[in-house]
Amino acid sequence: MLLAVDTATDWAAVALYDTAAERVCYELTWWARRQHTTTLLPQVNRALQQVALTPEALNGLVVALGPGSYTGLRVGLSLVKGIALGLGIPLVGVPTLDVVAYPYRHLNMPVCAVIQAGRSRVCWAVYPPRSTTPKDGYHLDDVPTVAQALSTGEEVFITGELTPAMRATFRSMLGACAHLASAADGMRRPAALAELGHALLQSGRRDDPATLSPIYLRHPGSQGP
Repeated sequence: MLLAVDTATDWAAVALYDTAAERVCYELTWWARRQHTTTLLPQVNRALQQVALTPEALNGLVVALGPGSYTGLRVGLSLVKGIALGLGIPLVGVPTLDVVAYPYRHLNMPVCAVIQAGRSRVCWAVYPPRSTTPKDGYHLDDVPTVAQALSTGEEVFITGELTPAMRATFRSMLGACAHLASAADGMRRPAALAELGHALLQSGRRDDPATLSPIYLRHPGSQGP
């Protein structure tokens, strides 16, 4: 059984994935805000109890690496690292935006995945049609800058944490080329994280719990090294 943990933003999530049957056995998403520390472990325990398992039944772990909340990411990583070391089971990390884009990998148009980063900025990445790998990495910008980057004259599907103001900006700047996911369709699913992690583990990927680190992004206008 694979445990997936996502604490990258105010939305937190856990899932249990049966690696032998390749099916999702449990999935939960909740509004954690700044309470990841107090809510994550009880939710993991509840998930295991729901399917009548103990932690010893786990054979793998996957965690959302960010970009995202500094504190939230640390909480998720700390928990899965502790479990990985304690049980001696493999661990892999998956970028958060890959999880956002994953359900739309079959579309015949680019997919732009977005999560809120505060201060009117967003973390974002563009995925070519039928791809789970971003075209040119992960970025941190304000929404008009993202819209300008997407202004290629081609249709694009935009999904993730889209506020009404963000939707209005994309529609205004991109017109009919912008296809926007609904609020429900834009939710990150821990089941998607679990599937991505399972595929990585099947390919032989293993991340070192001692060195696995979150993905943090720097705004182009920020100062410092």
